[in-house]
Amino acid sequence: MRLASLALFFSAAVLGTAQAIGAETSDSPDRENTYFNGKRVPPLLELTPDTFDKEVKLSKFLVVKYYSPFCIHCIDFAPTYQTLYEYYYTSKAPSDSESGTAATSFEKFYDIRFAELNCVAYGDLCNKHDITTWPETRIFKDGEVAGRVNGGKDISVVAKMIEDALEAEKPGTRPKELSLPKPGAKSFPEGSSETEETTEKKAEKPAKAESDDATPATKVTPVKADSVKPAKPTKTPNEQGISVSLTAESFQTLVTMTQEPWFIKFYAPWCHHCQAMAANWQQLAKEMKGKLNVGEVNCDVESRLCKDAHLRGYPSILFFRGGERVEYNGLRGLGDFLQFAEKALDICNGVQDVDASSFKALEEKEDVIFVYFYDHATTSEDFMALERLPLSLIGHAKLVKTKDPVLYDRFKITTWPRLLVSREGRPTYYTPLTPREMRDTHLVLTWMKSVWLPIVPELTASNAREIMDGKIVVLGILNREDQESFLSAEREMKRAANEWMDMQIQLFQQERQSLRNAKQLRLEEAEDRNDQRALRAAKSIRISMDMSDRKEVTFAWVDGVFWQRWIRTTYGIDIKDGERVIINDEDNRRYWDMTITGSPIVPSRVSILETISKVTASPPLIKPKLTISSFEKIFFDIRVTFSEHPYLSFGCIAGLGLGCASWFRGRIRRNRGHFRLEDNLPIKEIKEGLLGNTANGKKD
Repeated sequence: MRLASLALFFSAAVLGTAQAIGAETSDSPDRENTYFNGKRVPPLLELTPDTFDKEVKLSKFLVVKYYSPFCIHCIDFAPTYQTLYEYYYTSKAPSDSESGTAATSFEKFYDIRFAELNCVAYGDLCNKHDITTWPETRIFKDGEVAGRVNGGKDISVVAKMIEDALEAEKPGTRPKELSLPKPGAKSFPEGSSETEETTEKKAEKPAKAESDDATPATKVTPVKADSVKPAKPTKTPNEQGISVSLTAESFQTLVTMTQEPWFIKFYAPWCHHCQAMAANWQQLAKEMKGKLNVGEVNCDVESRLCKDAHLRGYPSILFFRGGERVEYNGLRGLGDFLQFAEKALDICNGVQDVDASSFKALEEKEDVIFVYFYDHATTSEDFMALERLPLSLIGHAKLVKTKDPVLYDRFKITTWPRLLVSREGRPTYYTPLTPREMRDTHLVLTWMKSVWLPIVPELTASNAREIMDGKIVVLGILNREDQESFLSAEREMKRAANEWMDMQIQLFQQERQSLRNAKQLRLEEAEDRNDQRALRAAKSIRISMDMSDRKEVTFAWVDGVFWQRWIRTTYGIDIKDGERVIINDEDNRRYWDMTITGSPIVPSRVSILETISKVTASPPLIKPKLTISSFEKIFFDIRVTFSEHPYLSFGCIAGLGLGCASWFRGRIRRNRGHFRLEDNLPIKEIKEGLLGNTANGKKD
């Protein structure tokens, strides 16, 4: 009984210590524990934008290291910060010297914790905290910055910042001088006042734990975790946290023949882009430890495998799930990789079934949601076709399914199955309804790609072609740093976009109705005249709304601060002068930045709508400006003419060539001269020279 009570006491003490620092209480294959001075030390707390505000308020003090995994100074400083954290974690609280028990840990006594923040993965948060150099160490007290150390300073400099804060909080509890370990050390330095006593306690506690091994309290010891680890390798993806080098044989075994998701990079060692991306890829594998398999294929070695994959260049990044794959076309930053990987894992769980309440919660998080409506008569073939869609939507939109009558009524669904996209609550329907068209994956994906952008998306390097090409784009140049102004401008652009779309729908319906009225008039006229031939001709008229000659008008916004140089050189606009709107026609290399009255277009519903109608008129009622020089415009127009009218262009060139050849030939003839008679020759000699002495050529 005494042993059980004692074991329970030690278990409570260990759990209290772990809770004080906010760390896990058991060894996990996903996060590596370390040992200092013989004591187990949990991994550092990793902060994210979602957890920072919460974690900084959970304790009196929070020490945070801001770093980049690729910064040389950060890499050199990492052992210093890790050792400092381990030193304080295993240090004794002042109460230990007065009482003979370890009732209070150092972290709990001072209410202090240690954490780190990756500024590459979460750059926006670091910018919010005004982090200009890496590494930087800060100590927060009650959520406010109480001290900071810039750069990879010595361990004593960072420790002094912490000691000053602790001494100010609890005067007289900190020693005047600290005997600090060297970076990378695994124990207190020799001669430290804590070395002998802590060593004895560490020697006693493992023995105590062994004697009480039969009790449940020992589940927090490394022995228990070691016994669990061998059971997980086949279930846990990316257990080592590394990018696996794949061969043709291992690729087939691990990727093609299984349903496990894989994120794979195809590269060549000599490729400069591949070399620049290598560090981010290795860090991605580390971040995805225990979550997603990450691999790589050397195409110089596995040329046959890369040829079968039909790669378009190096590096090529593909996401695989069994026999299906999708190519990653985004940016190659660590944050971009992580965002794509997280969304890929979410989609790999299958198409989520939602009801009205869960769909409403989803709308608050997602800008674009594809909704598949089904009922009891929907077949297994329909669901199989549906399950082939999510992989292509990774990084673009969310796909869900529902049979909730409330959602039927909201979106006016009367036939099943039915597919639509909800962009900020605004539905756009997939018009084909036949079973064959609903199960045609290629046809459905083509439609999805045309509507998977938000109503007002952000223009980035990865989606610029998709937004700009073939369209007239109302582009807002906004300042994201001024949140109040940014939100107001974005709201005005969304209102303008929705009103413009409503206007186009009404215009479409009016034109279609006018065509129907014209057909009806022909039918009535033919019936009145009893003209069967005209009646058949009128009935054969098909109402066709051909919109191919009209350019689609879309809306987008761009960060005027981040893309300041490109905006200034292309459109001559500086964000420092205020937020502006331009209407861009990329196909013709022209744009409009002024209203009909000559004032700049601003992010206002009225300013935008009154200008669009003038710009989309044929010809435009406002004179455009060029994004290229007049000389470049000439060659651009020639190239466009050749691409749009190749046969006519060839005929014109052939005609010009023949005309030039004819002119050149005539000029050569004029330069040679022509036959002339000498003026001093008598007529008689001329005739004799030309005709001879007699007409018959005979002599008497």
